[in-house]
Amino acid sequence: MNRRAVIAMGSNLGDRMDYLQGGLDGLFDTPRLRFVAVSPVYQTTPVGGPEQPDYLNAVVIGETSMPALALLERCHSLEDAFGRVRGERWGPRTLDLDLIVYGDEVSDSPGLTLPHPRAHERAFVLAPWHDADPDAYIRGRGKVADLLAAIGTAGVARLEGAVLQPPA
Repeated sequence: MNRRAVIAMGSNLGDRMDYLQGGLDGLFDTPRLRFVAVSPVYQTTPVGGPEQPDYLNAVVIGETSMPALALLERCHSLEDAFGRVRGERWGPRTLDLDLIVYGDEVSDSPGLTLPHPRAHERAFVLAPWHDADPDAYIRGRGKVADLLAAIGTAGVARLEGAVLQPPA
């Protein structure tokens, strides 16, 4: 059974666009994961953590028959391949791939929380997601458009001319 998966992508170290494109390419080089949509790229101020450079963020949507935990493990292996160092919480990173929703699945296991526990309060996830899927919702939280309207878009701006290329 195929489920719709929403993955938030971010980078604030090195060649941020290359890291985002590499993450997108790597995700859809995964068997049993089919591309649906990718958002525009946004430049965003960091939330939490130490002083650090601005992020580039995007959201990608796919359909998959992979189990959610297998998809999350694929995200982590791609982060590792692109040199992510897991040090300080909410610290800078070359590539961050967060599984936001996986169909309507709800999970609170130690290795996987679905929907993502803070996505509903983060404009850097909601704004690009809304662009990629204006009808999106987060189970238990509501429509992405309403959530975004409630928190606003301070610190989040679409980066004109920055486009991620969908997989071939």
